Amino acid sequence: MTKRILIVRLSAIGDCILSVPVLNSIRRNFPDSRIGWVIEGAASQLIRGHAALDDLFVVPKRAFKSPRALWTLASQLRAWKPDITLDLQGLTKSSLIAWLSGAKSRLGFQCDQFEGRELSRFLNNRLYKPESEHIVDRSLELLRLLDVNDSTVTFDLPEQDNDAKFADRILRSEQLEGRFAIINVGAGWVSKIWPSDRYASIARHLEEKWGTPSIVVWSGQQEKQAADQVVAESGGHATLAPATTLTQLGSLIRRASLFVGSDTGPMHLSVALGTPTLGLIGPMPIERVCPYGANNAGVQNVRLLKTADRKTDCSPMLSIFSEHVVQVCDSLMDRNLRARRAS
Repeated sequence: MTKRILIVRLSAIGDCILSVPVLNSIRRNFPDSRIGWVIEGAASQLIRGHAALDDLFVVPKRAFKSPRALWTLASQLRAWKPDITLDLQGLTKSSLIAWLSGAKSRLGFQCDQFEGRELSRFLNNRLYKPESEHIVDRSLELLRLLDVNDSTVTFDLPEQDNDAKFADRILRSEQLEGRFAIINVGAGWVSKIWPSDRYASIARHLEEKWGTPSIVVWSGQQEKQAADQVVAESGGHATLAPATTLTQLGSLIRRASLFVGSDTGPMHLSVALGTPTLGLIGPMPIERVCPYGANNAGVQNVRLLKTADRKTDCSPMLSIFSEHVVQVCDSLMDRNLRARRAS
């Protein structure tokens, strides 16, 4: 009998990306299963069309404030008839969706600082206490409740032809078809923002030492102002990217030699797309959110002790200076160059 397995990971963009290895593991270990995913907002753009996924359920905005919208979603999921749900988020809203789906087996995390919070440990009925630190590994561990011990990490995010053509057109117009770096200035929390003048110094270093110009990406007017400042202070070594959708940004990242940015969705997208990634880690534990994999690196100088201040305390990010980042950039660029020569 074909099992129907439903992943519930609603947000944020980076966390949804880091949950994709679970999707691929389910497909490898249960090849005949039908797999669905419940997700919110922009992250659905990246998951839609994934080869391992059968069905995508996108939660409308403000669904949890609308009984009618929530009932409609619950009806869709009950009609889909999941046998198993995996609550990878570990919050009341994600576990509520799992419960409303009608699945008899609802997998979730035991109570922890980051997962298994709020009412999730009561609404999920099979709980696991993860041993690993990183989100990717912790999520994969949840599959042990299905007798799956699979540590293989793959993403395999799809690329649409129109996004690829968009990226190629931009790179041609900016004469960046060779080696180039991407600098991402934005972040969802003010505590994850790194000063524009420091990003500008990285752009100058990358071209002066490595012959690698930078393109600065952004989302929204506030980030555009920061990106403009990076370009203005880069001494001609950085170019401003046009406005992009999330999937268009992904196509630009696929073609880059290096990505530099803070702990955000685009940083984790870069990891998923196989671009060497340098992550500037501020308020979150680096063991949990650093760029995953041997080809990437994270920089964190100060650990935040008061977790209540994670969204407002900028001191961890401000403790990271350009010279710290330059050293790691050089290491990644040298490794990348050696790999190119070897291939």
